[in-house]
Amino acid sequence: MEAAAGGRREAALGGLAVLPDEVLCAVVDLLPPADIGRLACVSSVMYILCNEEPLWMSKCLSIGGPLEYKGSWKKTTLSRLGLCSENDENLQKPRQFDGFNSLYLYRRWYRCFTSLSSFSFDDGHVERKDDLLLNQFRSQYDGKGPVLLTKLAETWPARTKWTVQQLTKDFGEVPFRISQRSPQKITMKLKDYVSYMQLQHDEDPLYIFDDKFGESAPALLEDYSIPHLFQEEFFDILDYDQRPAFRWLIIGPERSGASWHVDPGLTSAWNTLLCGRKRWALYPPGRVPGGVTVHVNDEDGDVDIETPTSLQWWLDIYPHLPEHEKPLEFTQLPGETIFVPSGWWHCVLNLETTVAVTQNFVNQSNFQHVCLDMAPGHRHKGVCRAGLLAVPGNSVKDNENHPSVPMSGWNHPDMSRKEKRFKGFLSQFLEKERDHYSSIWSPTNSLGQREAREWLRRLWFLKPELRELVWKGACLAINVDKWYSCLEEICACHNLPLPTEDEKLPVGTGSNPVFIVSGNVIKIYAEGGLAYSVHGLGTELEFYDLLQKSGSPLINHIPEIIASGFLEYEDDIYRTVPWDGKGMPDVLVKHYPLEVSYANSCFPLGLWSKQRFGTSSSPDVSNRPIWPYMVTRKCKGDIFARIRDVLSKTDILPLASSLGVQMRNIHLLPLPHMEHVPKSGNSDVKDCDDAAVLPEWQQLVSTLNRRMKNVKKHLANWGNSVPQALIEKAEGYLPPNMDFLIKFVKDDGDLVHLLPSWIHSDIMDDNILIEGITESSSFSNSKGSYEADPEKMNAIHIIDFSDLSIGDPLCDIIPLHLDVFRGDTDLLREFLRSYQLPLLRGQANTDIYKSVKNSKFSRASYRAMCYCMLHEDNVLAAIFSLWKELRAATSWEDIENLVWGELNRYQESCTP
Repeated sequence: MEAAAGGRREAALGGLAVLPDEVLCAVVDLLPPADIGRLACVSSVMYILCNEEPLWMSKCLSIGGPLEYKGSWKKTTLSRLGLCSENDENLQKPRQFDGFNSLYLYRRWYRCFTSLSSFSFDDGHVERKDDLLLNQFRSQYDGKGPVLLTKLAETWPARTKWTVQQLTKDFGEVPFRISQRSPQKITMKLKDYVSYMQLQHDEDPLYIFDDKFGESAPALLEDYSIPHLFQEEFFDILDYDQRPAFRWLIIGPERSGASWHVDPGLTSAWNTLLCGRKRWALYPPGRVPGGVTVHVNDEDGDVDIETPTSLQWWLDIYPHLPEHEKPLEFTQLPGETIFVPSGWWHCVLNLETTVAVTQNFVNQSNFQHVCLDMAPGHRHKGVCRAGLLAVPGNSVKDNENHPSVPMSGWNHPDMSRKEKRFKGFLSQFLEKERDHYSSIWSPTNSLGQREAREWLRRLWFLKPELRELVWKGACLAINVDKWYSCLEEICACHNLPLPTEDEKLPVGTGSNPVFIVSGNVIKIYAEGGLAYSVHGLGTELEFYDLLQKSGSPLINHIPEIIASGFLEYEDDIYRTVPWDGKGMPDVLVKHYPLEVSYANSCFPLGLWSKQRFGTSSSPDVSNRPIWPYMVTRKCKGDIFARIRDVLSKTDILPLASSLGVQMRNIHLLPLPHMEHVPKSGNSDVKDCDDAAVLPEWQQLVSTLNRRMKNVKKHLANWGNSVPQALIEKAEGYLPPNMDFLIKFVKDDGDLVHLLPSWIHSDIMDDNILIEGITESSSFSNSKGSYEADPEKMNAIHIIDFSDLSIGDPLCDIIPLHLDVFRGDTDLLREFLRSYQLPLLRGQANTDIYKSVKNSKFSRASYRAMCYCMLHEDNVLAAIFSLWKELRAATSWEDIENLVWGELNRYQESCTP
C-alpha cells in the first residue's frame, strides 16, 4: 500500500522519484497512448501524470486531420483512435488522490485557468495615428518602426460582420486550419472550434490561423480591402499558386496567441483587429527577447526558434525583465491596425476572444532584406534575427559602430539611422565561398530557388522603374553581379553582342545560370562543384560529337553549339579558355589536377570518365575559381512549362508522339567506345560485384544498392511524402540486389544483360520547347491567351543535356510520365506508340525475352517502381500528389499497377 501525505511521491515513483516532474512529463509524452494508459495503472502519481490534459492535447494534435473536441483532450484522443466509446464511464470519473504536490503542475494549472482581464487599456509605447499619407508612412515608419493606425478599417463590412456569432452563423460548417505546435495539419469546422473555445481551459489554446480562408470561404475576402498604405506588393506578380502564404484569418480565445517570432522571409506585415483585445510586445531587428533561443542550421540556413508560449512569456519572464530590457508594448483595440516592419520580433497575447485579419508583404523598403534572407548560408540569417550574438567570437568588422538598437526612447529618426546602418551592415555576413545560385537554400525560405529566380525576372520586366533596386536584390539572392561579369567576358571572347538591359538577368529554373543574348543561349556550369560541372560539359560535348558522326535526326531537335570553354577568375579578372571537349585543357592540368582514367581518349572528361567519377562533386584544390560554359543557338518555340496549363489534352497529344520519336533517337544513339582501365578504387562502386555486372552498369547499380541498404532512412528523408506503412514494406518489395533488374539467367544457366542507353536524366516540362503556339501576352498575372496550331505542335526541341548519363531507358520515362504527362495514361500510351523500342534490349532481344518470361524483375512496372523508390529526387511525392488515393494503398504492388501498369501492356506488345 502506498504511503499517504508527503510520502506519496517517493513511494509511488520509487527510483524515478529523483527526476523532476517536468522531466517525467516529458518522458511520458514520448509514449504512445496505449502505453500511457498502461503506465497510469502503475501508481497514483503515474496516474496523475498520465492524465494531465496538456499531455493528451499533445497526443491528439500529433494525429492531424479534422478535429472535433469532446470536452477533454483525453476523451478526444481516445475517441479519434477508436479506443473508447462516447459514454465510457472510466472517462467520466477521474480518480482523486491526496498528499501529492507539484510546483511544476501547479504553475501549468495556473496558466490554464488564469484570467487576463487585469490587462487594462494603455497608450503603450507605439504611436497611435488615425491615418497617414503614403509619403508620411514611407518616410517615418516603413522599414523604421511600428505604428498603430486607428481608422484604416472604418468602412470595412468586416467591422460589423466579423463577430464570432455572425461568422458561426455564416460559415459554421466550413473547416479552417488550426495553428498549433504540431507537425500535422489540423482543421476544425468553425462551429466545432467555437464550441471548443467555450469549453477549453488550455494553457496554449488552439487558434484559427488559416492562410487558405480565401479559398474555403471566399465571401470573407469581400469584407475587407488592403489598406492604402500597404498596397505595394512585389509577390503579387507571381501566380496565386506560386505565392508564399501571405494572408491569414485569425480567431482565438483568451490566453491564445502567437509566441515570439520574426515574420517569414523578413517580410513586413499589417494586422487589423475586428473584435476583442490583443496585447503586443515588440523588439527591433537583432534584439532577441529574453527566454528565446535562435538556432540557425549551418548547412542550409534553416532557422528554428525555441520560445515559450506567449502566455508563459508574459507570466514567467516579462515580470523579471529590467526596465531597460522591456519591449515595446501596447494593447490593440477593435478597428485598429498595427504595422510591423521587416525583421521586428513580436509576440501577441489575446486578452479575450478575438477576430483579426493580417497580411504580409514585400515592398521597396524591405525588398533587399527579403532577398538577403533567401540567400544560402547561415550567418546572415542569424545576424538578421539575433544581431551580433550570432557571430562566433563577435569577430565582426565595425563591431563598435553597429551596436544593438537602444530600447529606451524609441525615437524614430534615431531608429531610422540605425536601421539603415544595420541594413547595409548585414551584407558582410554573406558567405562569399558559397555559390548563391546553386547552393542548398533553406527549406523555410519564402520562395524556393527556382521560384525566386522567376520572381526576380518578372520584377525586372514588370517594374522597369525599379531595376536598380531589383538588381541589388538579385545580387544578394543569386550573385547575379558575378554571373553577369562572366557573361560579359564570354560575349567579348566570342564576338557576341553585349547583353541589353532586358537580358541582364538569368532565365529558366535550372541549377546553372543561363542567359539569352541576341538569340544565343549562354550557360555557365555552376552546379555540383568543378569536377561535376567539368564532366557535365565534357559529356555533353561528346554527345554532340556522336550525334554529328552518326547522322542522328535528333540533331535537328536540340540546340546548335556555337562555342564552349572555361572561365577563370584570377587577380579580379575573368579570362576565357575555349575548349571543345577533346584533350585535357591546360587550365585544369595546371590549377585543378583531376584524377582522369581516360586521359588518352578523345574525350577524356566525357561519359566514361563521368561514370567512373560518379555523381558526387570533387573538392577544389585551388583558390582560383573556374567555371565551364557553353554557347548555343536559341531554339524556336515556347517552354512547355509556361504554356501547358492553357493547352488541352488534344493539343498535347502531338507533343507526346514527338517526344516518343526523339527519345527513341536518344536511346538508340551508340555509346562511345569504352577503353579498359584498371579496377577502380572508388568507394562509390564497392557495392557492385564487378564479375557479375557489366562495367557500363557498375556506377548505377552500386548507387542504387547503397540507397537500398538504407531504404527506410532514404524514404523517411522525404518527410510525410511517403506513408509510414509503405516505408515499413519497402525492404520486402525491392530485389535482393539491384543488378537483378539488369541481368537475367537463361535456362542453360548463362547470364544475359540488358544494354544500357544514353539517358537525358532530366526530361521535364521546362526542358522541352514546343512550336505552334501563339501567345498574346507575356509576364502577366493571368495565364494569357494562346492559340495552338496542330500542324506545328509536333515540332519540338529538347534542351539541357548537362545531366547526361547511361542507364535503363525507363529512367527517362519516369519524369516524362510524372512531370510532362502528369500521370495521364493516354499521353503515355501515345508516347509509347511512337517510341517503338522494347523496354528490355540486349545483344539479341529474343534471348532476353526467353530468359525473363516469368520473372517479376523483368516486369517493366516493377523496375520503374524500384527506380522511383530509390531515386535521388522525391519522385514519390509526385506520385502521391497525382494519385491521392494511393496514400491509402496497402502495398507497393498496388502503386506499381496503377502508375506503371501501361508499361507492361506495351512490353507484352513488343514481345517477339
